[in-house]
Order: sequence, then C-alpha cells, then structure tokens
Amino acid sequence: KVTELVLDNCRSSNGEIEGLNDSFKELKFLSMANVELTSLAKLPTLSKLRKLELSDNIISGGLDVLAERCPNLTYLNLSGNKIKDLGTVEALQNLKNLKSLDLFNCEITKLEDYRDSIFELLQQITYLDGFDQEDNEAPDSEDEDDEGNFLQKAEGDEDDDDEDENEAGPPGEYEEEDDEDDGGSDLGEGEEEEE
Repeated sequence: KVTELVLDNCRSSNGEIEGLNDSFKELKFLSMANVELTSLAKLPTLSKLRKLELSDNIISGGLDVLAERCPNLTYLNLSGNKIKDLGTVEALQNLKNLKSLDLFNCEITKLEDYRDSIFELLQQITYLDGFDQEDNEAPDSEDEDDEGNFLQKAEGDEDDDDEDENEAGPPGEYEEEDDEDDGGSDLGEGEEEEE
C-alpha cells in the first residue's frame, strides 16, 4: 500500500537497497538521494512509479533498466551522478511518459550544445534541469495531478492579493468621515465625553 518511499542517505550495498523489492507495487514516488548507488541493475519492477529521485549517487550508465522496470516515470532526477555522454542518456528514449529530467551537476552538462542535444534526443521531455526549451521554469512538483502530469498555470492565475484588500471598501473611506466633524461630537452640550 506504500505510495511514497524516501530512502535518502541510506547506504546501498552492491548497488542494492536492502528490503527494496517487487512487493512495493503501489509506489509512485521513490527517493534514493545520496545512497552511494553505482548501478540500477537491482532496481525492482515498480510499474506505477512516477517520480524517481536518484541525485548525488555514483551512477554512470545502465539507464536502460528504467524503461523495463519503471515504464511510467514522468520525473527523473539524476543530478550529481557520473553521467558523461549522450549515449548514456539515449537509453531514456524508451521512457515514453518522461516529462522532466534533471542532470544538473553531471559531467554531461559541460558538453557543447548540451541542452539542445538532450531535447533533440529525448523528444518526450518538456523540462531539463528545471527549465523547458524556451528557458521557462518548470512548475513546482506540487503542481502535479494524480496521474503525475504537470499542470500549467495560466498567465494571470497568480494569487490575486489585491482583491482581498478592497473587500471592505476603499482604504481610508472611514477616516475621512471623522475628519469632517472637527471637534463636533454627537453628545449634547455640557455632557462630557467619557473614555
């Protein structure tokens, strides 16, 4: 029944996290950041997995297993790994639902025309390192629907705080009324104002 599992900073042995196996059938989000993972060869089959967080490991290849075992991934973070060339990333072409890929702090980012090459190679992705081809920032991961699709905010949908201020009438409206009766109060003459 587990749908989210965070194993960050746990230690893997022989490319495997003890206890992570095929029994996690309902898993939609898995995070294994900084677990000294060198390979994905022992990754269990997680067919419902949408988001896979693998940042700060020692993975340098073998990404083809992702398409086999996690075919429905929409988000993959491989930042801070040992990925050096386009050939390694090419294996991700089989992840047909992949929308967002993060390779930040990998050697591959130093290649000339890195961004253009990745977008050409992986035509299914919308976001690379948090930005689309036009350098628009990806929405926060909370802006994701149940199917794991990223939701776009339409322009003008920003939080309209201005409207809230005006609900009680224009500011200052009540202050002006006080200024008009300079010293004149509703109390009859001779009665002293209390308080």
